Amino acid sequence: MKTVVPDIYPRFHCIADKCQHSCCVGWEIDVDAQSYAAYQTVEGEFGARLKNAIEPGECPHFRLTKDERCPFLNEQNLCDMILNLGADSLCQICRDHPRFRNFWSDRVELGLGLCCEEAVRLVLQNPKPAKLLTLETDGADEPLEPFEQILLSAREKAFSIVQDRSRTVEERMQILLSKFQIKLPQRTPQEWAKILFHCERLEPSWEEELSYLAHYEKTASVPKLDAFEIPLEQILFYLIYRHLPHAQDERELKAYLGFAILWCEILSMILKSRAQKGTANFATFAETVRLFSSEIEYSEENTELFLNLLWEMNEI
Repeated sequence: MKTVVPDIYPRFHCIADKCQHSCCVGWEIDVDAQSYAAYQTVEGEFGARLKNAIEPGECPHFRLTKDERCPFLNEQNLCDMILNLGADSLCQICRDHPRFRNFWSDRVELGLGLCCEEAVRLVLQNPKPAKLLTLETDGADEPLEPFEQILLSAREKAFSIVQDRSRTVEERMQILLSKFQIKLPQRTPQEWAKILFHCERLEPSWEEELSYLAHYEKTASVPKLDAFEIPLEQILFYLIYRHLPHAQDERELKAYLGFAILWCEILSMILKSRAQKGTANFATFAETVRLFSSEIEYSEENTELFLNLLWEMNEI
């Protein structure tokens, strides 16, 4: 078994109090069984505070404050758990976030979810074509299942198209659609915005991004956006890397690839709409991407809505 990561992965570290969108605010934080048992052994004043902060039950979790902050996120936006007990005391979800894992027969693939602003910065500012690194291996790889071999082969072909910088990202997406015979639902920007306005929403600021989408006019002129070609490429690579391993058959392969292409296209439309209105820059685009990840990738309901549309379009 080996561990595979994107080349930016080893450079990631939590920016803690410098983060403008703390993952310790607004998210329910579950406490895994091992951490829960360890917390019961903590003594003294902090131990009492720790026990009182956990809602017990089938799925123990921290009781958030009235303003939806983790009870251990202090006024300086630092973690009192780390300050008092060390980083190893964090529960599993806090240790992992924003990392994700995909499991294959011969490897575990890790990545950084783009709901984290520091992960977004690392991904979008990477000037070189993304690469996958093998961090470690125990030399005892299991053979890949037949469909895993198909998936990996398809992914390598997709990556080579995504990283062909002799073409625009828009051209690369069209080549992907043609190469893999993927059909995307045909909607106007306004129709996509209407669908998204009816989806589950976590952050009010996502509505501003949807308003840009709703007001995007394809026929209007768009300032040159050459500076965003590489960030869009990195997003497309990330989406394929993160989501394609979930496919279980050929139809799902098309659906997950379609999901990556469709969302790169929607993010591009929001970017173009911002450019038409003079608000397109790296900071606003990075925030658009962070919100997309938080609102869509981290919502099973919203992700399934789009995958269902793509499954229907790509019946075999």
